[in-house]
Amino acid sequence: MIRFEAGAEDLLRTRFALSPIFELQHLIRGLAGPHPHGVPEAWLKRLRPRLAPLRADPVMDALLALRLPRSGANILCPPPRRLGQTIEDDLAALRATAPEVARAEIDFYLRRRPDATDAARSVLNAPDVLDRLADFLAVAWSELLAGDWPRLRLLCERDVVHRSGELGREGWAAALAGLHPKVRWRDGGIDLAGREGGMIALGGAGLLLVPSVFVWPEFAVYADEPWPKAIVYPARGVATLLEHGPPEAPEHLSALLGRSRALLLVTLADAASTSQLARAYGMATGAVGDHLAVLHRAGLVSRARSGRSVLYRRTPLGDALAATAC
Repeated sequence: MIRFEAGAEDLLRTRFALSPIFELQHLIRGLAGPHPHGVPEAWLKRLRPRLAPLRADPVMDALLALRLPRSGANILCPPPRRLGQTIEDDLAALRATAPEVARAEIDFYLRRRPDATDAARSVLNAPDVLDRLADFLAVAWSELLAGDWPRLRLLCERDVVHRSGELGREGWAAALAGLHPKVRWRDGGIDLAGREGGMIALGGAGLLLVPSVFVWPEFAVYADEPWPKAIVYPARGVATLLEHGPPEAPEHLSALLGRSRALLLVTLADAASTSQLARAYGMATGAVGDHLAVLHRAGLVSRARSGRSVLYRRTPLGDALAATAC
């Protein structure tokens, strides 16, 4: 078991962040390997043809060589720094990894991967290995995940809104208890069952909490030096999204409200802001704001300020109307 020892300073500095590159790594692993790793069959079927051209690149072999059944090289997905993390931020962090850190991680995995191909070893031993990995991942992002990311990002951001509210209402024990059945707060620390590593003091640096789509139904941990400590956990609602796809506007509800308003109403079972909804559905922010204003005047959604954002969510009347669409 891993146990993060947390003091008062750690609790103050613990924060949420998103990691686009973590999602990409897990998606590639699910597509390329015999085990789907939380990626549902419908996604595998849709995306495997897009992966095929990437398989011819030796960097793909190098990427897969930096994985073991229960771990992967941190250089491939450095812990994120902020909630608004972008794939460009992630790739810049990968390229900026200290050479000695990158070399140590690469050698660690190569020693444990005797099956790594000569082509993979050639890439991983090249002086420009970090740039080659980053260039490949930039292409993979564009081909495999860029189109789906706005909706996945919305799911993760809404998870953060929910857990931040839990934190404010009931404290850290309640917020952490909901991350994963194997994660719990106990006696001033965070226990992570099923992981090896012993006791690790956060030392006042705090902890990153990272909601994820493709880590489901497991969780992941960053516990090694010199990386920031982090827990990657399944975002709320991810199972429904992956198994059934994104929300759609039912025809009869669209006939009543219009397709865009019906889609927004179906989506707003959990709170979201105007900008989040606009990104997720490729709509103009002003248009989303106008639709939400109509839904609000009709009593179908409520709104409340959270920091600098205004969050919308269905009212009981909106729930009842949306339920007729299910």
